[in-house]
Amino acid sequence: MTLDLLTTLRQQNPIVLTLANFVTVQDVANGLNALGASPIMSAEVDEAEAMVTIAGAVCLNLGTLTKLQLAQMRAVGDAANQQHKPVIFDPVAVGAVPYRLAAAQTLLQTVHADIIRGNAGEIAALAAWDWQAKGIDAGTGSGDLVAMAQACAQKYHCVVVLSGATDIVTDGQQVIRVHNGTELFQLHVGSGDLLSSLVAAFAAVQPQDLMAAAATAATVLAGTGELVADQLTASRPGTFAMSLIDKLHLVTTAELSKIAVVD
Repeated sequence: MTLDLLTTLRQQNPIVLTLANFVTVQDVANGLNALGASPIMSAEVDEAEAMVTIAGAVCLNLGTLTKLQLAQMRAVGDAANQQHKPVIFDPVAVGAVPYRLAAAQTLLQTVHADIIRGNAGEIAALAAWDWQAKGIDAGTGSGDLVAMAQACAQKYHCVVVLSGATDIVTDGQQVIRVHNGTELFQLHVGSGDLLSSLVAAFAAVQPQDLMAAAATAATVLAGTGELVADQLTASRPGTFAMSLIDKLHLVTTAELSKIAVVD
């Protein structure tokens, strides 16, 4: 992992196509734009191939799921696979709702996800590990989170980002842990969706090393959030959310390098 990728991203301004969760679409678009990427959203199946052609990477978010959206995800994912564009998959709440898990499993049989980003409950569901998820939240469970993330990566032949108090990035063998962050992320609903799309942005500029791309995205968001939280005098989720967008625009590699705790 190298934080120099942030400079590369800002220089290249990659287009990221996100099939977004309508609850968090504005957070995702503003976060991508603030950091230096170029967000584009779509809800139309017929423009899938054209959208993928202009994008550097795509992010498929299962958040507000409909049958039409699933059809679009298949079309976008297939086009991205054919055009060798990185596909990032965010399996929102698959650990809590059987229909979502079945939909995700079916999608992953036809579309290869280069990176899967989810919380512990979501990654556990995809890896078929015993866990008690709660809605979009990670829920509770026991066991080795690293081993669980590795199992998911091996099952789907991809890089997995298991986000939480410590973000775990693995390709099934190698493991990178990002220890930065703040509890305020848990009070901001769009944090996970934003991370998934930032992973896509970094994958667009570093497609040859998806582990490095994913770990850099996790470090940038977690570190930026930590810097913002350190400036707040109280736990204010609304202020945090607004300040996070500001800081994503202003944060420097030097600032992040000083506080990054990655192993």
